[in-house]
Amino acid sequence: MKRNENSKRVVITGLGTVNAISKGIEEFVLALKGGVSGIGPITVFDTEGSRTNTGAEVNDFDPRGMSPGIPTEFSIKRMSRSDLLAMAATAEALQDAGHFPVSEDIREDTGVIMGGGAGGIPEAEALYWDYLKDGADGVRFSKLASLFSASSADHIATKFGLMGPKTTFMTACSSGATAIGYARDLIRSNAAKLIITGGTEPLSLITYTGFNALRAVDPEYCKPFDKNRQGISLGEGAGILILESLEDALRRGAKIYGEVLGYGITCDSHHMTAPDPEASGAARAMKSAIIDAGITPERIDYINAHGTATPTNDVAETNGIKAVFKKMAYDIPVSSTKSMIGHTLGAAGALEGLTSVLAIYHGFIPPTIHLTEPDPECDLDYVSDGARDVGPNIVLSNSFAFGGNNTTVIFGKYTEKGIVNE
Repeated sequence: MKRNENSKRVVITGLGTVNAISKGIEEFVLALKGGVSGIGPITVFDTEGSRTNTGAEVNDFDPRGMSPGIPTEFSIKRMSRSDLLAMAATAEALQDAGHFPVSEDIREDTGVIMGGGAGGIPEAEALYWDYLKDGADGVRFSKLASLFSASSADHIATKFGLMGPKTTFMTACSSGATAIGYARDLIRSNAAKLIITGGTEPLSLITYTGFNALRAVDPEYCKPFDKNRQGISLGEGAGILILESLEDALRRGAKIYGEVLGYGITCDSHHMTAPDPEASGAARAMKSAIIDAGITPERIDYINAHGTATPTNDVAETNGIKAVFKKMAYDIPVSSTKSMIGHTLGAAGALEGLTSVLAIYHGFIPPTIHLTEPDPECDLDYVSDGARDVGPNIVLSNSFAFGGNNTTVIFGKYTEKGIVNE
């Protein structure tokens, strides 16, 4: 990827989240700093027969309690859990950005770019069991209205009357990161003035069963980069970022969390589930993002790793980081927040991008919890000693997905001159 010569700066002016350790941004910051684990027993479905019964579930979730912008009870009935997670996070992010409700004069120029995964599969699963029990006469097929992953973006656009670009990416675990990169491009190309972007993912039985069948889950809880790691802990949640041009943000006196500096997308062309052991695709994604951001590798202060805690992924990512940063790799803090919020698949890149922005804005580096015995092949600084009160200026966030779908996004601290030029 060549450097993007478009000089328009794209900033983040609002954030919102629902995940296993928080229902809102303020709580999320405290939980990240405190190294809180959201991994515990699954209650949303029966895990009997699975390798594990744990995951990072959002407990006691009531979207109407999070925001006055959540729809009425009638419309909630026609929304999936994934839709509701996304809607709650979006309402918080828009309020945070000072765009709640979105004013009529920019609705035609406001877009929704999301990363998705399971979508309404949990609702389809419930309908299937109802069908087996009661037959077609006892089933309300309207429950399938939000089956598809694109449903969340559709509901957000409809609820807030938005008529700009609307797209949902489904590139497995890199979906949310890809959405952020594409949203940045839309602002830069003047295709939109405001973009709601991020990702959403619910826990679903079929996904849980699939990862169990792959033996890719840890029977207890995930331990990224640990010698004794056995796999992921599945999670759920939503992360939303509000993007707009710096010019528009300054004009209205908005709070600015940081900038989206660049991103890179590559493919391994290696295997449907396993990463390339040489990490060539991952390394190219990181290099492309650095070039797109217009910086050198020396400028990266922190890497929010993909860090799934599978035996192959953690080693491959470590190798990719070393390939890009050479000797500098040992001096850059690296951590995996999946150790706290689990692997949220379609929402992972968004939640980790959001974490990267919060690390810059609030001046800290989140830890990798559960890491007690480092893998000799994973020998970087994985921040296993708790959160650090060190404010990164430029953060690189990795998302490496099934199918070899690699996306890296780079976020920077907002300065008047521009962190890239300092």
